[in-house]
Amino acid sequence: MMRRLIDFVARVLTAGLFVSGGWSTMTKPGRRVKAPTRIGLPESEILVRANGAGMVVAGSAMALGIKPRLSALALAGMLVPTTLAAHRFWEEEAEQGRVQQQTHFLKNAAALGALLEIAAFRPKCRRSD
Repeated sequence: MMRRLIDFVARVLTAGLFVSGGWSTMTKPGRRVKAPTRIGLPESEILVRANGAGMVVAGSAMALGIKPRLSALALAGMLVPTTLAAHRFWEEEAEQGRVQQQTHFLKNAAALGALLEIAAFRPKCRRSD
């Protein structure tokens, strides 16, 4: 019983980050459109919005316990290039910008750790992978 509760809480808390961020990215891409160019991809509003939509879908599925391990892996797959493109703290010249980007980078690294744990953890629920 406790394991189910912990699994549920972990999935919902982790998913909230992706559903919220994905929705924002999907509906208001703004400056994010330039981020793909930092990792060699073309500037693309469609790519950025699609990434946001993927995060909303996979995050929602994970929170609801629908293929949570697969959803966590999908989110991890989206998070790595997103982090490398958007939070390049080592390129920031201003101290404030560097600290801010490093904080976002480390937040994403922590989220990646949570996603890997969810992907490795075999939940004891009816909707598990």
